[in-house]
Amino acid sequence: MKPAFGICANPVPKNTRIAILAVSVLSLSVGLGMTPNNSAGKVDPRDQNWQVAIDPHKVIGYQSCEKCHAPEVQTWKRTPHHETFQTLHRKPEAQQIASKLGISNFKSESNCIQCHYTMDQVDNRLEAIAGISCESCHGAAQDWVAIHNDYGGPNVTRSQETPEHRSQRFITSINKGMRNPVNVYLVAQSCYRCHTVPDEKLVNVGGHNAGSLDFELVSWSQGTIRHNFVRTDGKANAEETPARLRSMFIAGMIADLEFSMRATSTATEKATFGITSAQRTARSLERLKSAQAKLSHPILDETIKIASSVALKLNNREQLEQAANQIHELGVRFGATVRGDELSAIDPFIPAKNKWK
Repeated sequence: MKPAFGICANPVPKNTRIAILAVSVLSLSVGLGMTPNNSAGKVDPRDQNWQVAIDPHKVIGYQSCEKCHAPEVQTWKRTPHHETFQTLHRKPEAQQIASKLGISNFKSESNCIQCHYTMDQVDNRLEAIAGISCESCHGAAQDWVAIHNDYGGPNVTRSQETPEHRSQRFITSINKGMRNPVNVYLVAQSCYRCHTVPDEKLVNVGGHNAGSLDFELVSWSQGTIRHNFVRTDGKANAEETPARLRSMFIAGMIADLEFSMRATSTATEKATFGITSAQRTARSLERLKSAQAKLSHPILDETIKIASSVALKLNNREQLEQAANQIHELGVRFGATVRGDELSAIDPFIPAKNKWK
């Protein structure tokens, strides 16, 4: 597939989200070490509007998360995700972009708020309350935070929670909009939604870069921003297991392909945004093919066939979006059903610790 020359603003149509119906039980069973069971249950997928910014009406702020996740929040406060709230508007390059686009306030109704800030609805107006925070990645928490915090009763601690309750708690939280990392694709999509840059005008007119072209899920998530304290009761920031890293690595490849394709679908002119998005899509596909050569996995095979069947060109939005929707389903299915111990053949490709950012 050769590029002939992007993230769409609308959520995926309901009838294209079939795979998410299986997310809860499948992802939880895999994540908790159980046997996947396709008939065990379903979850309403309509809350998974993964292509749009979080709903500011349902944002509760990182302070609410900090009550139970203080080590995670302290780690976050040392990252660029947190610092952007205080620094973005001061950067000369950001000010130049704003000037070209006629933006006078970075933290209000501007192109910047979709990716660089956590927005809250305050007195009938949007207000930036943080940089890229907990809810930017895990979803606006109003509808699921109480469920997430309930381990089986008012006096039951997390260590006392039964496996059955834990599974149901995760299922219900996901159903209410939580992007739970028990399925790696639910979080990967949050990363790539912004790291592919979803705005043609921002790139072609404003001069913003056309995405983080070197973004890769393992290396960018396992360094400064890693916050796996929940596995050690807050005592240590645990490294991911080799099996988990394998799953993340492949999930990131699929997400890169999906969102690069979405970006390409929105291009309206042969300029930097469209050209770069198409090139990134083609590159993502080649990388996935390299991984598939080692794995021979049916989900990857189907993903590659779908991506290879559409042309990366202008005025092909419908076909590109349809292909991206199908790839999304496959990505969610991958995260829900594939164990990392099935993927050891790609170990030589996974970034080593000295590559973690």
